This record gives sequence, C-alpha cells and structure tokens, in this order.
Amino acid sequence: MIVDFDLGHLRTLVEFERRGSMQAVAAATGYSKSAVSAQLAALQREAGVVLLEPAGRRVRLTAAGTRLVEHARSILAAADAARLDLTAQAPIAGRLRVAAYASALADDVLAVTRALHETHPALEIHLEEREPDETFALLLDGEIDLGFTYDYTLAPRAPRPGIETRVLCHTPICLAVPAGLSGLPMRVRDPEELRALAGRGWVLNSRGHDDDELVARVAARAGFEPEIRHRADAFEVVLRLVAADLGVALVPATTPALPGVRLIELGELSGARRMAAATRSGQAGWAPVALMARLVGQRAGRAPTQRTGQMSDVGNPPTLTTMPA
Repeated sequence: MIVDFDLGHLRTLVEFERRGSMQAVAAATGYSKSAVSAQLAALQREAGVVLLEPAGRRVRLTAAGTRLVEHARSILAAADAARLDLTAQAPIAGRLRVAAYASALADDVLAVTRALHETHPALEIHLEEREPDETFALLLDGEIDLGFTYDYTLAPRAPRPGIETRVLCHTPICLAVPAGLSGLPMRVRDPEELRALAGRGWVLNSRGHDDDELVARVAARAGFEPEIRHRADAFEVVLRLVAADLGVALVPATTPALPGVRLIELGELSGARRMAAATRSGQAGWAPVALMARLVGQRAGRAPTQRTGQMSDVGNPPTLTTMPA
C-alpha cells in the first residue's frame, strides 16, 4: 500500500511533537486550534494508523505517531533540499537572516557581511546577536535562515532534531588570571597545578550555561569545586573583572588581550571551543546560506594575523552534516 502524505500535514505533526499541544501549534503557526486538529486528523487518515491518543484533558503522540515524526523530518528535509537544488543556479539575492553569538558576530560574521555587501549587493543580510539555544529555537521557528553557534569539546552540545550543523573551526581555551597572580606557569599541563585556583572566584557567561559545565569539568580534574561569583556576557567585561582581581575565567585563545590579565595555556585540560554553522534540515544548500557559511568558516579558521584582506567569492558550497536525533 502506497501512502500519499500531505507535506503540510507532516509539518503540523512535527510542530505538535515539538510544542506539545494543539493550542501551542496554533499560536506558533497562525492556524486556529480546530484547523490544527483537522490537519492531524487528516494525516491520521492518510497514515491509516492511530497517531494521537488521549492523555488527561489533552492528547499525545502514540508510538506510531512518534515514529512518523522521525520519518516526517527526513521527508520534509528531502523536499526542501530538492527545492533548493532546483534553484541552485539562481542569482545570490534576497533576504538572508543570520544569528550568531556575540564574539562571532562582532568579528567574522560582520566582516563577511561587509564583504558580501560589496560583492553581492542584491543580497540583503539581517543580523541578530543570539546565544546558541536561542539560535536553535529561531531556526526551528523559521525566524532565521542560518545560525553560527558554539560548544566545547569538554562540554558538547546535544544534537537538535530538525537542525543540521557543521563544525567550522576549533579554538583552544585559555585560563585568564589577574596579571599579579603567582603560583601558575605560562603553560599548565598537570591538573595539580590548577589547585592554586581552589577558593578563588570565577567569572562565567551570564546568558548560556555551557561555560558552567566547562569550568566544572576543568576544576574537577584538579580536585576542587569552582565558586561562581560573577557573570558577564561580553568577553571584554569578563576580562575587566579578571583584571580587577575579582575572579578568573576560561576564554578562547583568540580573545583580545587586556592590560592586567595573563592568559595561561591549558592544552587538553580545557579542550577547545567549536564554532559551527547551523540550518534547518534541508536548508543548507540554499546559495546565500552556503556562501555565508563558507566565507565565515574560512575566516574563522585563519590565524588572527591572517584575518585581513580579500575573501574568496562563490565556490562549491559546504555540505552540512545532519546531527542524529
């Protein structure tokens, strides 16, 4: 028996699985609650199996419904990829909505945006500063087309169903301490050397909590529990707090130096920060997305002294790797 699924009905099913109720799907999509219910009922008839079952005063997916969600994601991604493949030769134009974390936006993404403004004036780029979790939510809601996110090799971010990512570069993580702090060498390789930090305060990210896990794991290797005293979003503010002897911090090695701060190499003790390009499944092949991701990846992967000068133009777009559900 061949089942002919309506793509719109499949999208509604995926939204229901993500949001948990018909009311939430209606609020997110602009459909009425009755229209959402009708689409799911129609999909159930198309599938020929029960997809929803009562759960108190609400409904939930059956085992068959949950399985269909996974198939639906693949079907929708393939349909989007096919549509984009057919338009791959179209001029690079239109509106490209991009979100990125603060340091990436201020450096690599901004530089690429300025270059594309000159080389592709028909491409209108909209930028937003967002933390990774915010970026993933915006992608799934269809509010942006491309996101630049980060995680840490010692604190990897869990895969997101419906999101494709490709790692663009790795940046070593350093320990930032007040310049006058003694007892630590310029390069630390033995976790025991970090025990000098036991009892000192730490400065962490104020919006995301990946840093909490990273610091906890680094401190655990040295046998102590870190004391979180301050939080700040921008690395410049983090380093100013460190320079004022209010704490220590872990920062990417590319963070600009600040007077009163000493950066200490930790090697494998702290791992690296990974920058990634993220899209909705099936959207990576759209020419503006592919171009932006490739150029940002090229620039982010260069040494700081190589980040000036001309960037290459359109070439083969990158292939993004789907993260397993």
